[in-house]
Amino acid sequence: MRTNAVGKKYSVADRAYCAGLMDGDGAIMAIIEPHYEKKFRFRVRIELKITQKYKKDLIFLVKLFQCGSVRANRTTCDWITRDQKEILHILNLIGPYSKMKRRQIHIAREIIHTSIRKIGDLKRVARLADALSRFNVRSKNRRKNHAAMIEDYFSSND
Repeated sequence: MRTNAVGKKYSVADRAYCAGLMDGDGAIMAIIEPHYEKKFRFRVRIELKITQKYKKDLIFLVKLFQCGSVRANRTTCDWITRDQKEILHILNLIGPYSKMKRRQIHIAREIIHTSIRKIGDLKRVARLADALSRFNVRSKNRRKNHAAMIEDYFSSND
């Protein structure tokens, strides 16, 4: 990776450019899924995704952040990362430069920072995941109500 004269890993231009990409062609999503090794049988993950037409337009993200992968679809390509430490790092880098996704970045950070020690923590994170999914246009028609899913699961087991 390149470094600038001050020795920083990411230039202001790179951070601002990536924030613009995320604002325009990116998505910050929360996924709650069953995970039987977890104390409360669910895990919460944040996923970052940026979509472009050409793979070459996304490869630099893998090199810049040293995480994620680029996958080709039928008509587009996606850079996707699910590594929570890396996502938090990326959100911290681009947060000050984001114009459109500041609220989503805030919610995603809150989800990542929340330790799930009791059932109330899981329910709170599920509500945050629902709030985050409301920002994503594609999620509106097919999104799950995570808070209701968690409530149903634990009320049936009580």
